[in-house]
Amino acid sequence: MTEQQQKELGKTLWDIADQLRGAMNADDFRDYMLSFLFLRYLSDNYELAGNKELGADYPKLEEIDKRSPLAVWYEKNTEDIAEFEKQMRRKVHYVIKSEYLWSSIAELARTQDADLLVTLQNGFKYIENESFGDNFQGLFSEINLNSEKLGKKHEDRNAKLCNIISKIAEGIADFSTDSDVLGDAYEYLIGEFAAGSGKKAGEFYTPQQLSNILSEIVTLDSQDPTTGKKKKLNKVLDFACGSGSLLLNVRHKLGANGIGKIYGQESNITTYNLARMNMLLHGVKDSEFEIYHGDSLINDWSLLNEMNPAKKLKVDAVVANPPFSYRWEPNESLSEDFRFKSHGLAPKSAADFAFLLHGFGFLSDEGTMAIILPHGVLFRGGAESR
Repeated sequence: MTEQQQKELGKTLWDIADQLRGAMNADDFRDYMLSFLFLRYLSDNYELAGNKELGADYPKLEEIDKRSPLAVWYEKNTEDIAEFEKQMRRKVHYVIKSEYLWSSIAELARTQDADLLVTLQNGFKYIENESFGDNFQGLFSEINLNSEKLGKKHEDRNAKLCNIISKIAEGIADFSTDSDVLGDAYEYLIGEFAAGSGKKAGEFYTPQQLSNILSEIVTLDSQDPTTGKKKKLNKVLDFACGSGSLLLNVRHKLGANGIGKIYGQESNITTYNLARMNMLLHGVKDSEFEIYHGDSLINDWSLLNEMNPAKKLKVDAVVANPPFSYRWEPNESLSEDFRFKSHGLAPKSAADFAFLLHGFGFLSDEGTMAIILPHGVLFRGGAESR
């Protein structure tokens, strides 16, 4: 798919969102829209892999038959499902029951089926608890399909969801749905929703231009800049990762095999879930990244709390766009924390230097950090100036 076609897909989806959300808060509608796009990606990827796995046994349906070919195979081959899903877990690292595939959900929406809402709820729970094992619990925890924002009565909510899903299905039917395309569409939508969110957009999205600069800095071969970028980074960390766009930009610079493992941390539960979806949508396997929901400054992630020098996480690159002049409440014990012990604690009114020291705490000796801070850090007095 060309860059122009990718932009067209993003604009098509944005126009659908703008048309359908009505009086609903943009942030609320964003979460529904992006979750449905994520389900579409998981399903298409699963069906494509299923087609390859089954080969000549993959059903060929008439054009007028709107069922999923894989769903038809599931119906006719119940005794073979366990072995098939074993192979799918090995190859794509997850499974989805046929009734929860996007094509099955879209058909329920097209026919205005009264069971759509309940089926979608069950599908989201299945993906959270069973598709990936226990790695993605709570992935849809902020998606309330029974919210009155969708309608006062169950029937109204079901009808609203049928309309939204039908429009999305129609809008993207003619576009390719590989991971790069849907991943770019996901990023486009995040950017558009961020643009409409004003000042708070920085909580979950780093503008592409800034993201490019930070990514170029950490991937540049500092030993010999004339040779261009490094070939590989073993570990990359973003301790305020938002929707994960900055980490994905670094990965894009180096290619799919250019990063050994991606680490991210995010304190906002909704944004944390967006980041996990974003990774998978861009083809990052669940074994290739680890995103943690928690507070970086408190350092409540056990992975980063490791005190054994031999096991302590050290990364080749840190990228971050933490919240500017963030107010925090450091307790006395943090003054003895390895990150701050030699430098002191940042004031409660502005945690900028605390974020900086946090990043330094996990940087390897030859590592590089690129972080966005407010220009005021250059002119601070008191303990910060030292």
